[in-house]
Amino acid sequence: MIMSADERARTAAEAMWKGDNASAWMGFELGDVSEGRASMSLTVQAHHANGHGTCHGGVTFALADSAFAFACNSRNQVTVAQHNSITYLAPGRVGDHLTAEASERNLTGRSGIYDVVVRNQDGIVIAEFRGLSRSIGGTLFDEAPTE
Repeated sequence: MIMSADERARTAAEAMWKGDNASAWMGFELGDVSEGRASMSLTVQAHHANGHGTCHGGVTFALADSAFAFACNSRNQVTVAQHNSITYLAPGRVGDHLTAEASERNLTGRSGIYDVVVRNQDGIVIAEFRGLSRSIGGTLFDEAPTE
């Protein structure tokens, strides 16, 4: 039986999540995944806060980076980051529920461009992230050949 694009994306996400100890350790929760898209969320805890009492920028970056990773691996092709950048627009605060939504903007050959928007529970944009990906060969799970 041939998988749909969204079934492939969900199966790839399940395979990745099993080994994603870093995202689990940071308290991230995997949300919806479809071809070229993924969401990841986090409720900001005291141990995520920096010296200003707001969510550490590295935590926000990691949340966006994890959503990006699941989006760019959604076609069952092992894909890694080749360049990422982030712009912080508002602070996340302890108790906030942050959601990073990644979406594919372009995929040409082995290279992709993805945008990730991180929002809090009120819809306020906390950060915008752009990730550039590169497929390096291999798959996340064995898949029957398509006809």
